[in-house]
Amino acid sequence: MSEPLHLPLRIVIVGHVDHGKSTLIGRMLNDTGALPESKVRELEAAAKGRGVPFEWSFLLDSFQAERDQAITIDTTQIRFKHGVREFVIIDAPGHKEFLKNMISGAAAADAAVLIVDAAEGVREQTKRHAYLLHLLGLKQVVVAINKMDRINFDHGKFEALVQELKEYLHTLGVRPTAFIPIAARDGDNLANASTRMDWYKGKTLLDQLHVFERFGAPVALPLRFPVQDVYRVDEKRILVGRIESGVLRKGDKVLFSPTNETATVTDIVSWPDRHDKAFELKAGEVFGVTLDQPIFVERGHIGSHAEHAPMLTNVFRTSLFWLSKNPLRVGNSYKVRFGTTETAVTVQSIDKVVDTDDLKQTEQAKEVVKNAVAEVTLRAGQLIAVDSYSDNHKTGRFVLVEGADIVGGGLISMEGYADQRRLMQPKSENIYAVDHLTDADARAQKLGHYGGVFWFTGLSGAGKSTLAMLAEKALFERGYHAYVLDGDNVRHGLNKDLGFSPDDRAENIRRVGEVSALMADAGIVCITAFISPYRADRDRARSASPRHFNEIYIKANIETCEKRDPKGLYVKARKGLITEFTGIDSPYEAPENPEMVVDTEVNSVEVCVKQIVDYIEAAVSLKKKRENIIAA
Repeated sequence: MSEPLHLPLRIVIVGHVDHGKSTLIGRMLNDTGALPESKVRELEAAAKGRGVPFEWSFLLDSFQAERDQAITIDTTQIRFKHGVREFVIIDAPGHKEFLKNMISGAAAADAAVLIVDAAEGVREQTKRHAYLLHLLGLKQVVVAINKMDRINFDHGKFEALVQELKEYLHTLGVRPTAFIPIAARDGDNLANASTRMDWYKGKTLLDQLHVFERFGAPVALPLRFPVQDVYRVDEKRILVGRIESGVLRKGDKVLFSPTNETATVTDIVSWPDRHDKAFELKAGEVFGVTLDQPIFVERGHIGSHAEHAPMLTNVFRTSLFWLSKNPLRVGNSYKVRFGTTETAVTVQSIDKVVDTDDLKQTEQAKEVVKNAVAEVTLRAGQLIAVDSYSDNHKTGRFVLVEGADIVGGGLISMEGYADQRRLMQPKSENIYAVDHLTDADARAQKLGHYGGVFWFTGLSGAGKSTLAMLAEKALFERGYHAYVLDGDNVRHGLNKDLGFSPDDRAENIRRVGEVSALMADAGIVCITAFISPYRADRDRARSASPRHFNEIYIKANIETCEKRDPKGLYVKARKGLITEFTGIDSPYEAPENPEMVVDTEVNSVEVCVKQIVDYIEAAVSLKKKRENIIAA
């Protein structure tokens, strides 16, 4: 929702180094009366004393080091007014060494001006900054094509450059509101229409900025209350923080994540005390609240309403800008910060690296180098509460920290991943464990073997079901009570109420894990054949039967599986007929430390079956265990 015009519109100015951002801003301030004449005379005198021509950019290049290098190295924010509208201009550096400041500036903006030199055209930083604007979700963008005097105000050259920019920006999903030809040094088409480009009939840059809206505190979004601290005042516990989105009212029942505990807000506290008692807090306000229950809440926890809570997860996908000279690699560990949350994460996979010059994508890259853009999957050591950026732009951004330095940042995506909150909430009460009168050893004596869970995981087409059925047959012929659970037989009955969304997939695996644990406890050799793409789900299945569980990775890469494609599923997925298909548009997390790896790329079916049967026999056979004891 938009806010009234009296609130300032925040605009970020971006573009390639030397394309004229600082000149544009300096001239705009002068033309709107925001720059005192004494300041102009001071700058002119300073330029004369240094023996250099006067430049409007001197207004912003406030550090001596910047003037010596002739590049802007910091983010500067300047207020000015034009007509009835107030603006805040964020001058972000164009030089790639200072990309971090550009990102921090753009992240705070409502709209963007992308500036391009008419003579030089689209350059490296032009494309990189355009891509970053896309990833930051900025929808209000105007392109200012500067230094038109360098191409003699040629209309044809302007249109050719506009076409080139449109083609690139549209591939990113960025659709500028306007392309405006300007000569910033002389003020053409900034505050006043240019007499030297009478062929241009559109708005001036300032008129276009008046069209843009300021997007303020997102009260319409679900409540997000990141806890900054817990104070104790007069024996009261006061939770302090800022409401990032939504509305919190006195009397509301609040769910705190990741602990999943709830309490009711009994009071709203402010410092100094307000004369009018507050009964609700809106996004952007900083207050304290007291609760009716002494539940455990600390810095980093997030308050929400239960019906619109953030997702709980230990893994999430990101669109990431990498800023460190040290490459990001799989296995590296960093601290992630979003809101007041800070926790350790490990790079699970580098899913895609994007070349911002030509948008070429490299999948499964080995590293992400400085100033590159990538899609990366991060894993935390415990459950954390997150929002996808597409759901909440206030809480869906993050930064990565190494030591004391911010080394990367970007947007959170939970596409393809399930909310683990629902899987940890018991719905039954007064449930007690059953004490069997027959133990595992007695069952083994009767059957000749112990029970076990042998969990086959791998991509579709890797060979899970084929190997499971053949292994079941071979084991049965040797006298073992073995049975296979796979997607087809459980979804026809036990799980026929589940679809293939991330949440339903997680519930599917949870149920199978519990059933296979019961079968193993009954002395049956249970073989499961499920893609089960998420480590968290497989870990949960292991926890249902930790003594019996064996993870067996049926290994084959995506290229091999697509060539096999026994059910034609990959073809349908590539055509978009099947969505959220593992390996195509949904992730697969390979096991880190499986009990066994069966490589179906290099081994025949017969060899793989023998490997599996030999392993299962060694794990469950009473006879084998006795032989091992005697041999020892």
